[in-house]
Amino acid sequence: MKSFPFYIAKRYLFSKTSNNAINIITIIASFGVIVGSLALFIILSGFSGLRTFSYNLLDVSDPDIKITSQKGKSFFITDAISEKLLNNTSIKETTKVIEERVFLEYKEKTEIAYIKGVEDNYTQISKLDAALYAGTWLQQDFSNTAVIGRGISNKLSLGTLNYGEPLKIMIPKPGKGFINPRNPFYKIEVQIVGIYSGTEDFEGKFVFTSLEQAKNLLRFKNNQVTAVELKLKDITKADQVAEQLSTDLGDTYKVQTKAQLNEVFYKVINTENFVSYLIFTLIIIIALFNVIGAIIMMIIDKKQNLKTLYSLGTTIKEIKKIFVFQGFLLTFIGMCVGLFLGIALVLLQQKFSLFMIVPNLAYPVELRFTNFLIVFFTITLLGFIAAKIASSRISKSFVEK
Repeated sequence: MKSFPFYIAKRYLFSKTSNNAINIITIIASFGVIVGSLALFIILSGFSGLRTFSYNLLDVSDPDIKITSQKGKSFFITDAISEKLLNNTSIKETTKVIEERVFLEYKEKTEIAYIKGVEDNYTQISKLDAALYAGTWLQQDFSNTAVIGRGISNKLSLGTLNYGEPLKIMIPKPGKGFINPRNPFYKIEVQIVGIYSGTEDFEGKFVFTSLEQAKNLLRFKNNQVTAVELKLKDITKADQVAEQLSTDLGDTYKVQTKAQLNEVFYKVINTENFVSYLIFTLIIIIALFNVIGAIIMMIIDKKQNLKTLYSLGTTIKEIKKIFVFQGFLLTFIGMCVGLFLGIALVLLQQKFSLFMIVPNLAYPVELRFTNFLIVFFTITLLGFIAAKIASSRISKSFVEK
């Protein structure tokens, strides 16, 4: 007897009624659920792809953990610091960094940017060598070379291997009192061997040189740096490692994870994802009004049948269950079809790049089981609520009339 309401619900759902309008309303309701499920899954998959794509860009621009000084721009790498970093088994690689704002000049064009002096193992920390738009990464065999961002390259009209005239990197001489106006800057000259790409801000921010070149420009002493950047063995443990390092190094140093370095960016991405989910959930709720209408129309059409069932001993509660099951089945089947189409479209986009952002970049999508679960539970819950609302119309007086 427990399966009786479900059996009747299936019969009502898959059998045509004598009223053609009810059949049309049911088809429209099913179509609304299919489109809503499809759209929600596609949007969630698109945002998953965008998030992964954006995080990959951050892998180029930022380390897993960055250590800087709380006071002042630079600090000295002492033996104590080196020992603590070396003894931390969660750290895969460490590199020293010198970073400072500089003035660039090439021919008659100028630009403000940052010089970033790095060690030879810097590409083990970030994937910058894989993001090169043209040329090569810094090589040990050549001195006075640099890698710039595509934004800087465009502004200065500067390409790779421009041996006719070098790029001048300058910084004002520190100190007080009179400065010789004929020679107010410390200066180095470099040849560009590579151009990297990335986010718009990142492309227009850095000129990468060897650590020694940056040290000479800024007149830094041995072991004087502006930051130490770390690569972790397991990025998921970044927060725990950062907390441990902060405790080990003390209040003198600031230890930041990639998420903390890009706090605003992470918040924007997550907020956009959540808002999009709410918007499309609202659209699904509107579509489910068709489901409510279809069930109510079915209840009215089957009124005589319900009266017969009631006379045969079926309780009002069981009659309500019939239409709860019917509404649930209607949304569940529509959701399954929508999810099937959504998964197929995501796989087609991944394989054939049907939709492009720019001619050489396909819109990123990612197939995630969590997105499947979100759509499943959202549609199932809303469908159940819609069915309960529609079945609440049934009462003893309604059936007996």
